[in-house]
Amino acid sequence: MIHKIKAMYDEGRGSSVRAIAVALKISRNTVRKYLAMSAEEIAAYQAEQRRTRRLDVHRTYIVHLLETDPRLSAVKVLRKLREAHGDLAVSARSARRDIRELKETVTLKQERDDEPVLDRVPGVPCQVDGGELRGMMIAGVETTVDFMVFVLVDSRLMFVAASPRPIDTSELIRMHDAAFRDVGGRPQEGVDDQTRLVVIDEPFRELTLNARFARDAATAGFAIRACRGDDPESKGKVEAGVKSVKHNGLDGEAFAHWEELIAHLQPWLEETANARVQATTGEVPRARDERAEQPHLHPDFTPPGLEELTGEGPLTRQVDKTGLLSWKANQSSVPLADQRGQVGVTETDEPLVIHDLASGTVIARHALATGKGAIVKNTHHDRDPATAIADLEAIIAERLGGALGARLCALLKATAPKIDKDQLQGVQRLLTHRRRSTWRWLSTSARNPR
Repeated sequence: MIHKIKAMYDEGRGSSVRAIAVALKISRNTVRKYLAMSAEEIAAYQAEQRRTRRLDVHRTYIVHLLETDPRLSAVKVLRKLREAHGDLAVSARSARRDIRELKETVTLKQERDDEPVLDRVPGVPCQVDGGELRGMMIAGVETTVDFMVFVLVDSRLMFVAASPRPIDTSELIRMHDAAFRDVGGRPQEGVDDQTRLVVIDEPFRELTLNARFARDAATAGFAIRACRGDDPESKGKVEAGVKSVKHNGLDGEAFAHWEELIAHLQPWLEETANARVQATTGEVPRARDERAEQPHLHPDFTPPGLEELTGEGPLTRQVDKTGLLSWKANQSSVPLADQRGQVGVTETDEPLVIHDLASGTVIARHALATGKGAIVKNTHHDRDPATAIADLEAIIAERLGGALGARLCALLKATAPKIDKDQLQGVQRLLTHRRRSTWRWLSTSARNPR
């Protein structure tokens, strides 16, 4: 425990006394007492506190289990110990306590087999990662806030972009552009998380990139680097930034509207995140950025077409096979001709406007639905059953003759009004594919209904 406290504190460069106390679930006075002890005092204290444990005779085997798999819980280790050595002359509670204490004193961290991502080179890496904060009160409603954090690794300068809806590829591209404009230039590479917005597949570290994101990154002029999905340490700077945004920037806040949340983030970045002395560099991020990083950043170039997707421009949405698209947890209809296609969507003060992406023509307008799970439809977007029935009746009348065909159609509508369209389709197929005898049977049925 003492050595763990010393390592976490790292002579003032690591965690604070309060953070250590919270992490280890001990009092701050205890943390201060152990930090004040010299190496000789620690050795004497540990020798005085040392007591004989009944599991000491099995220490070598326990250490072997923990080194083989550091994730083993004390309960699992105890079960394996009993399987190997039978009943133990110790209570389960004492055994679990001793195993947990042993886990704290044995070095169990496995070696990483991943090469570290290029680090601490001014103007080169910018680490990027996303976060989500649920239950944020905005306009009195619990809202999920999605955000992306950008950290220039050398200076630790941070930028945050937030979205009221799940982030898609277009939004991620806009956020990158906004981040580079805010920090005053473009780094050489972005170290992104394993997300399908950036990486589609990664067989043997051969990256298949999201084509849209890769194209815009190449146009803007920065390289894409993606850490392995199981290796978050390769972008630890931004991982810490995500926690800071959640717990320092947004937790415990409430906002009257979305614009107020955005307005809150900028002063928090300038006055807190980018104004504190960073433990590793020993400098304020904003000052270090101006001194060491800015000279190595390149002018940012906004990819063509990105301006059209910002502000009041339409966002892209996929229409499903039923002719519906999703917007803010509700669904809205489009004409059947646009089923399974992509359309542009713009939210104005009153209606939800849906555009054809190719021509820009407005194909639908809907009132904005409140709540979640609503389906907003225009009836003319669906197939008109009356038109289909009229077409079938015209075909039957042509085949059987006007009066006879009309009599048969009226009979079907009177006897089976809920399925008359299906009945008419059946008659059409019979007239198309059956022999002359079928025609005579239909004529008889129309003249002499039972």
